[in-house]
Amino acid sequence: MNKIVKNDQVIITAGKDKGRIGNVTQILANGKLVIQGMNVAKKHQKGNPQAGIPGGIVDKEMPIDASNVMLVNPATNKGERVGVKILDNGKKVRFFKSNGEVVS
Repeated sequence: MNKIVKNDQVIITAGKDKGRIGNVTQILANGKLVIQGMNVAKKHQKGNPQAGIPGGIVDKEMPIDASNVMLVNPATNKGERVGVKILDNGKKVRFFKSNGEVVS
């Protein structure tokens, strides 16, 4: 089970966007995440009139490593470490290590 999944609210702990909060839009197979509006780079894109894609310089959200983000605890609004535990009924759940609260 992954500690961070799609649509989680995370805070960036390293890099040019350190301290900013955003939602995970995509998880890549190599352990990297794409976060909405974060780690934006300029890309020079060639236009394609048949597909309706204009050319020019566009902003593109680049992947960031999962080790550089922390899940935001809604109770404290701070980034916290996450663990995985198995409940009595055999179901795996994520929980915040600071207070043991289960991640919804």
